[in-house]
Amino acid sequence: MTRIGILVTSTRSGRIGPTVARWVADQAPEGVQAEIVDLAEVELPLFDEPQSPKASPGQSPATRAWAETIESYDALVITTPEYNGSYTAVLKNAIDHLYAEWVGKPVGVIGYGWNAGADAMEVLARVADRIGMARTDGPGLRLGEHLEVDGTPTDAAPADEMSALFTALVERVDAQG
Repeated sequence: MTRIGILVTSTRSGRIGPTVARWVADQAPEGVQAEIVDLAEVELPLFDEPQSPKASPGQSPATRAWAETIESYDALVITTPEYNGSYTAVLKNAIDHLYAEWVGKPVGVIGYGWNAGADAMEVLARVADRIGMARTDGPGLRLGEHLEVDGTPTDAAPADEMSALFTALVERVDAQG
């Protein structure tokens, strides 16, 4: 069984991230255990470690708990809305707290919003590649086409692209042994 964490990366009130993440998790094929990890529920302060995580693992209990969460999954799918042409600050903070835990981690990226999260996915791709995540881009979900304004998936939501993303992530996990 491959364990894949589905990250909800918006924390604002009125967010649709949990609905999007639930749809993503529901697309998981047989043999994949998909679990939602909501950054609104992760008690991670604004990055305050004394050293860069590349130089030394984080020392705070919050950072260690976050590292254990990420390490517990074989792969991740990051669902990200687009805020001002980028991804959310809470996601940046969650990424910045760790380093070794991200290197080589199979990570799928799903953007959503009026522009299907295209700019957020592009910016996140640069960061993910810089850190060394084993990134695979998934579909962008466009409000009004793939998602209702409240985040409910429409019949046009790309389930086939989600299937391909899960297949690619499982293949990367299997290749790592």
